[in-house]
Amino acid sequence: MVCQTTHVINEDLPTQGFDGLQCNSSDVKKALKKMDVIPLIIDKLSLEEDIVVHEFATLCLASLSLDFICKVQIFDNKGLPPLIQLLSSPDPDVKKNSLEIIFNLVQDYQCRVAVHELGGIPPLLELLNSDFPVIQHLALETLQNVTIDKDTRNTFRDDQGFEKLMDILNNTDFSDLHAAVLCVVANCLSDSESVQLIHKDGGLMRLMDFLHTTNKPEIQSSAVKCIARVAQSSENRKLLHELNVEKVLVELLSVADVAVKTSTFQAVAAMSFHLASKDRFRDLGGVPAVVQGLSSESLKLREAATQALSNLTRSNCLNTFAVYEAGGHEILVQLLHGSCPSTIANAAATLGNMAGQEVIRCSIFSHGAIQALVEPLKSTDTQVLVNTTQCLAVLACDTEARAELQSAGGLHPLVDLLQSYHKEVLHSACWAINVCASDEPNAVEMCKFGALEMLQEINQSVNRSSSFSKMAMISLLNSNLSVKYSLTGHLASTDIISDGFYDAGKVPAGHRILTLEELSRQPVNQHRPIIVVNPTAEETVDVPEERQSNPSEPDTSSKGERRVSEKKKDGDKQKDESQPASPTEKPWKMMDDVSLQDLLKEAKKSILPLNDEREQYAALARLVSEAMGGAVEMEKLTEFPWVLHLSELKFQLQSNVIPIGMIRRGIYCHRALLFKCLADCIGISSTLVRGEYNRAWNEVLLFSGNPSSKGRSSQPCRFIVDLMHQPGNLLAANTPAAVQYQTI
Repeated sequence: MVCQTTHVINEDLPTQGFDGLQCNSSDVKKALKKMDVIPLIIDKLSLEEDIVVHEFATLCLASLSLDFICKVQIFDNKGLPPLIQLLSSPDPDVKKNSLEIIFNLVQDYQCRVAVHELGGIPPLLELLNSDFPVIQHLALETLQNVTIDKDTRNTFRDDQGFEKLMDILNNTDFSDLHAAVLCVVANCLSDSESVQLIHKDGGLMRLMDFLHTTNKPEIQSSAVKCIARVAQSSENRKLLHELNVEKVLVELLSVADVAVKTSTFQAVAAMSFHLASKDRFRDLGGVPAVVQGLSSESLKLREAATQALSNLTRSNCLNTFAVYEAGGHEILVQLLHGSCPSTIANAAATLGNMAGQEVIRCSIFSHGAIQALVEPLKSTDTQVLVNTTQCLAVLACDTEARAELQSAGGLHPLVDLLQSYHKEVLHSACWAINVCASDEPNAVEMCKFGALEMLQEINQSVNRSSSFSKMAMISLLNSNLSVKYSLTGHLASTDIISDGFYDAGKVPAGHRILTLEELSRQPVNQHRPIIVVNPTAEETVDVPEERQSNPSEPDTSSKGERRVSEKKKDGDKQKDESQPASPTEKPWKMMDDVSLQDLLKEAKKSILPLNDEREQYAALARLVSEAMGGAVEMEKLTEFPWVLHLSELKFQLQSNVIPIGMIRRGIYCHRALLFKCLADCIGISSTLVRGEYNRAWNEVLLFSGNPSSKGRSSQPCRFIVDLMHQPGNLLAANTPAAVQYQTI
C-alpha cells in the first residue's frame, strides 16, 4: 500500500484511486516521512491542478501536519503560499483541508508571522462568511492564534476585522460562534494602542452593549474575560471606567453561573487598580457581592474573589470597612487554612490591608488570625510568604498579638525565612521580625532561633543587606540588651537595664550568645564569670519622658520627668526560653540578689533628694565604689584581688553566673555595670561602654558652668564618671585624664 501511495503521488492522485485518508495510518505516515513526499504533495497544490487533486493533496497534508517534523517540512518547502491561495478555492472541502493545515502550522511563532506576511488575514476573514460552520470555526481558531502577534493584529484591525467580529456577535443566528469570536476579540484588546483605536471606532461600546444583551453563561464568561484583558493597562482602565463598566460587572455578580462569576471577579480585580473604580464598585454595592463569593464551593471562584478583595481594599479605608461590615474578615481567616496557595496569599493580603484599622484589626485577631497565619509561614510559595509576613507585621503591632504568635510557635518559621534568597520574602520577614521584637520575650526567643546570627550575615552581604535587615537587627538588639551589650559593647542612656540583664563578655560577630538559663546550667569553668543584674521584684523606675519617646535624642535628661512602672517577677525574662531537660528537673529560677536590692534602696534614699546633677552622679559613683571595694590607686591596681574574689564566688555558688550585688571586689567593668543599673533604676541618664582588657565606663551629659550663671553652656558636655581611682570625679571626655581612665 505504501508503494502504491508513493507511485500515485508522482502520477495522478484521483485517476489511480488514491485516498488521502490513507495518510491517517501510522504506518503510512512513517513511510511517507522517510520517503520525503511532502515536496511532491505541495507541487500538487498549484492552481493549474484539478480541484479533486487539491482536495486529496490537502487532505493528505492535513493528516501529516499534525506531526511536528512534517510541519517544519511543509513550511521549509514553501507550502504556506499555495495553502493561503486555496483558502479562496470554490470547493469547500479544499478550503476546510487548507484551513486545518494552516491551523496546525500557526501553533508555531514562525508560521504565525508568515501567514500575516503572505497576506493570509483577508482570506481568513472572508471565510467567516462561509455557509459551513466547521469552516467558520476553523477560521476563528486560526485567527485566535495569528492575532497573538502585534503586527498581525494591526493588519487585522486595518482590514476591519474587529468590526466583522462584532457583527457576528450582534447576530443571534451566529450564537454558536460567539465564544470563539470573543477569544479573537480578547487578543485584539490586549495592547493599549489597539484598544484606543477600537474605542475611537465605537468597538468598546459595542462590546459593552453585547454584555447587556447576551444571556448565555458561556458567552458572558468569555465576554467578561475580554473586559479583564482590556483592563490590564491603566489607560484602558480609564476608558472602561468612563464607559461605566463597573455597573455591568456588578450586575453580572448576581448571575448564578460559577464561570461567569469567576470571570467577573477577575475583571473586578483588574479594574480595582483604578482608584475611581474602587469607589464606584463600593457605591454600587459590589463589595458585599464579592464577599459572598468567598463562601463558594468552587476553588477557582474563591481564588478570584480573594484577588478582587485584595485589590479593592488596597489603600482604600472605606472598602476595608465595607468588607468588615459584610463579615468578610471572618471568612478570610478561615481561608488561610485552605490548600490553594493563591487563595491563601490573597486572603492574607486582604487581611493585611484591613488590619490597618484598629477596630478591624482587633476583630481579625479575635477570630484566630495569628494562629491561622503560622502554617502559611512554612509555605514554599513566595507570594504566600510575602503576603503572610506582611499581614503578620500589621497584626503584630498589638502586644497581645505578638504574645499569641510566640505561643502559637510562629516565631521559629518566621526566623527561618531569613535564610531566603528571594528579595521580597526576605524584606517582608525582616519587617515582621522588627515588629515582633518590640517585646523582650519575643526578641529573646528569636535570638535563640539564630535570628541575630542570620541578620549579621545578611547585613554583611552586598546583595542581601537592606534597610529592612538593619532595622530588624536594631530592633532585636534594643529588646535584648544583654545581647546588644555583648555584640556592640555599648548601651545608650535610653537602654534601660532591668531584671535578667547579664554581661556575658564580648562575643565575636556570628557567634550565638547563650541565654542566661543556658549559661546557668553549664558546669563551673575557668572562663570569666557571667554577671547578672536582678534588682527588686517590683520596682518603680524613673525614666525621662524624652528618653522613652525618642531614643535618638541626646542624653540630656537628669531626673525623670515621669515615672514608668516596670513590674517584673523573678525569672519572667527566661520563663519561656526552654523547658526542663526531664519531667523531674526543677524549672530554672534566677538567683535573688538581696545586696543589690539594698544598694538600690540606699541610692534612692541618699541620691534622689539631691538637686544638683553633678552631685547626684558623684554620690552614686561613691556608693558604687564603696560597694565594690573602694578607691584603688592606679599604681596598686595589679594588687587589687578582684580575680581571686570572683573565683571564690563561683566556687561558693557552684555556678558561672554571679549576681552583681555579691561582688565586693570589682574593677572597671563591674563598677560601670553596677553604676548603669542603679542609674537606670533611679532614673538618671547614663551610658555603658565596654573597652579592652576588662575596662568599661559610663558617660553622662552635663551642662558646664554654674546652673545659676548666665555663662552656662547651652550645649551639654560629655563626662566620664570615675568609679575606680577618685570616685565621684567627672572627667571631661577626650581629655588626657579621661583617655587614661579608658585605657591601660
